[in-house]
Amino acid sequence: MQFTIERASLLRSLGHVQSVVERRNAIPILNNVLIEAANGAIKLTATDMELAIAESVPAEVATPGSLTAPAHTFYDIVRKLPDGAQVSVEEGDGRLTLRSGRSTFQLACLPPADFPALGTDDQPHNFSLSASAARALIDHTRFAISTEETRYYLNGIYLHAADQDGIKVLRAVATDGHRMARFDVPMPEGAADIPGVIVPRKMVSEWRKLIDEAESDIVVGLSEAKINLSFDDVVLTSKLIDGTFPDYQRVIPDSNERLLEVDRKDFAEAVDRVSTISTEKSRAVKLAIDKGVLTLSVTSLDQGQAEEELEVSFDAEGLEIGFNSRYLLDIAERIEGDKARFRLNDSASAAIVSDVDDANALYVIMPMRV
Repeated sequence: MQFTIERASLLRSLGHVQSVVERRNAIPILNNVLIEAANGAIKLTATDMELAIAESVPAEVATPGSLTAPAHTFYDIVRKLPDGAQVSVEEGDGRLTLRSGRSTFQLACLPPADFPALGTDDQPHNFSLSASAARALIDHTRFAISTEETRYYLNGIYLHAADQDGIKVLRAVATDGHRMARFDVPMPEGAADIPGVIVPRKMVSEWRKLIDEAESDIVVGLSEAKINLSFDDVVLTSKLIDGTFPDYQRVIPDSNERLLEVDRKDFAEAVDRVSTISTEKSRAVKLAIDKGVLTLSVTSLDQGQAEEELEVSFDAEGLEIGFNSRYLLDIAERIEGDKARFRLNDSASAAIVSDVDDANALYVIMPMRV
């Protein structure tokens, strides 16, 4: 195998595929990227057996063939080459030889036959999703994905078809048991009958990295076990989480009638300031709400006290309630409008937070004792 390629093109694609490869892997072949050269292009493939990525990039192919090379080492070499360099790669005697200018590198290879075959299921459900819609679904929900491995069914985003006020929507939901994030986009054609699937956290992360560069719509293929994403010259495939996502509708309160509206930016900045003295363990901030005034306060036995007042819209019976400051900031950062709306009940009940200017986003946050 022999090919020549411009350094920037190779670096871009290697950057995409090497991020799938785990740094420590007990199976040697999974440390490698599969490189296949033919028909004026090379195809780079990497997998961790749960998630796989394949990307094609144009190249001058002198001799077709295939090899595998250590993904991170290969990427680091190309990354350190000068801008505008031409990179020549060839294989011989089980080694990859890379030449660029006066630099020559040799890397040990493993047989391409040892690289795991990435089986493709039939995808009975297929639809297209714009890059902007995909970004919105991920950005408004992934912060709430659980990292607790014992509750594996919460370690991803629940993607499904839903009905919102009689309108069909594609909905993403994530929760870690302390807060929940929900976001809707208009139902894409062909997605109305999709099954509810849990897309794993790592797949969500890799998908999000790639869509900033996407120039075309994303074609989504779904089966009961896998999700497949195709756009531009990239194919991303992942196993789905085999579990049952909880009935998230049950955690959305239906009796929260105290409405608080606050300037999102002022609120976030105030929470950030007063939480400076909160303990790392609790991160608790108290909200004391009365007509027209919100007082945020933190009391720490070790650090002292902090308090700040904000003018707000609130015309109900006064209330004191505590929340994790980090959770409040996470939600505030996802609200794109000027105003955030809190629907409250009492100090022991979950609060609903929404964007006054965007009905597609909804968040639920559990209170803390303060």
